[in-house]
Amino acid sequence: MKSKFWNFIFWLVIAAAFIGPGTVTAAASAGASYQYQLLWALLFSTLACAVLQEAAARVAIVSGDGLGVAIQKRYKSNGLVWFIAIAVFLGCAAYEAGNILGAISGLALIVTGIPKWAFTLIIVGVAGAVLFTGKISSVANAMGIVVAVMGLAFLYAAFTVKIDASEFLTGLFIPKINANNALLTLGLVGTTIVPYNIFLGSGLAKGQSIKEMRSGMIPSIILGGIISMAVLVVGIAIVGEFGFDNLYNQLTADHGKFMGVVFAIGLFAAGFTSSITAALAGAITINSAKKNASETNQWKFQRIWILVLATGLVFGVSGIKPIPVIILAQAANGFILPLLAFLLWQMVNNATTMRDDANGLILNVLMGITVFVTAMLGFINVFKAVFAALGKQFSFEGSIQIIILVSAGATLLFGIYKISREKNEV
Repeated sequence: MKSKFWNFIFWLVIAAAFIGPGTVTAAASAGASYQYQLLWALLFSTLACAVLQEAAARVAIVSGDGLGVAIQKRYKSNGLVWFIAIAVFLGCAAYEAGNILGAISGLALIVTGIPKWAFTLIIVGVAGAVLFTGKISSVANAMGIVVAVMGLAFLYAAFTVKIDASEFLTGLFIPKINANNALLTLGLVGTTIVPYNIFLGSGLAKGQSIKEMRSGMIPSIILGGIISMAVLVVGIAIVGEFGFDNLYNQLTADHGKFMGVVFAIGLFAAGFTSSITAALAGAITINSAKKNASETNQWKFQRIWILVLATGLVFGVSGIKPIPVIILAQAANGFILPLLAFLLWQMVNNATTMRDDANGLILNVLMGITVFVTAMLGFINVFKAVFAALGKQFSFEGSIQIIILVSAGATLLFGIYKISREKNEV
């Protein structure tokens, strides 16, 4: 059994996975555009992330199976499991180039004169070397340490910004959402609650007790949320249009060269850790769908994360953005996230499987809210992907907004009906 400290460090890999360049961009943009107003969205998404991650890990611990196999046993469908696994894997591969380019963006702020392709080769090479250790615990601990460095960098940068305590608390606890900030609000939720993270967390829970898992996972996710909030606060310092260069220059001008370097290190760490965790999560996801999964040091496991890294390498070196693949991944993952949340809600209420570890009232209320919001986010992502494929601009208003809200509400009501049946199943 790990010490509490190393268990905490081990679970920081979850924070490493969801604090990537996308989260840094969304959070800093929120700060630049709306000051403190969207802090509540990060608070909610952090809590919702903890609820779903804990549920997935609890199912894996109680059942003794990977999440994919647990879903297959509960719903008697190989097709459902592989649809989810392949969609999640596609998301890992599609976004890997963005993770690598995010790490490069951080390095490029402080190291000039080196071409992007060279940075890409270095980052992919180091990521591959870390993953080739073959021990998930070693990778998780290494990522935990890097996340700690990233957290210190962003928190230090945030403390240099003059904070209005009243506005901060208002933004943190009083939700404000309108037509202008709705998509960015949901984007903050979507960058925190990630489908592949759910599989990653359930895979990491193997061999732990529920108490041990909770004591490491939940504080680590909370710290991840605090780091995201720190990035939002740093974004408030931006004058003019958001951009990494602009933010770096602003911090340097206001607080000196050292502060710009601190931000660059944080951005690099966000991209680097996410490039590793995305590859690892892709392998764990596919592995969890197999009834006789191979050990993590075997070639069948390694070739999956190699494929994810290779995808990032190809697009990173070539500079080509895989737009069609990203659109497909957005649509698939937009559907997968609420589906996973819905399935997990049922599974943690199954009286036969979960027994004394089934959900109580408070957890069910939290999961119900999470299912509603993820359903709304999922429908928005699907609509955005469809509009993008048609070359049209998506807007969360009017009849589209009504359709999405009604659909999310219907999903919630259907979920309540299903879990009432799960509670009575013997």
